[in-house]
Amino acid sequence: MSGVHMEIMVEEPSMEAFLRALLPRLLGNATSFSIYPFRCKNDLLKKLPARLAGYASWLPETSRIVVVVDRDDDDCHVLKQRIEEMIAAAGLRSRRAATLRPWQVVSRIAIEELESWYFGDWEAVLATYPRVPATIPNKKAYRDPDAIKGGTWETFERVLKKAGYFENGLRKIEVARSLGAKMTPEGNRSKSFMVFRDALLETITNPSVAA
Repeated sequence: MSGVHMEIMVEEPSMEAFLRALLPRLLGNATSFSIYPFRCKNDLLKKLPARLAGYASWLPETSRIVVVVDRDDDDCHVLKQRIEEMIAAAGLRSRRAATLRPWQVVSRIAIEELESWYFGDWEAVLATYPRVPATIPNKKAYRDPDAIKGGTWETFERVLKKAGYFENGLRKIEVARSLGAKMTPEGNRSKSFMVFRDALLETITNPSVAA
């Protein structure tokens, strides 16, 4: 299927870098996309109602809006509901609420941060930073990428520093770009990545989304 376009809003530049590297391989030529990074999560959430209202005035039937934020310390369900209410207030159809007509907006939450998705594809990390331990996914603390304790990006930074990388601190945009180019989307073990991936692929595999 062709002709689908995605407008993707993300909370910061490292997610933008990651998706620009990943999405051409995930979506192929079936979907075009634009990515708009914000200064932070609060900045995105503050501006989102106005952005959605603007989209509601012109969004073509073949376009989809994707909102991606980190959970951080928020309650996932509360955060999701907050975004759903913004979508409804703008008069747009969310993926959760759409019934007979195709959805226009989907929100997805990285649990707890983008780095959880890195832990979900350790083969990509190992291919990019070969000195890191290959056994990380087998350890109890890292077995569930979405349940890593103590801050995911801090944990990821510690693992890489211990292996001799980024001694002066994690360069998040550089890492995001590198791992987005290496990640295998169909093999990621992070559930939050899976639901993000599947929502995007739905625009290609389900003909009704562009009806």
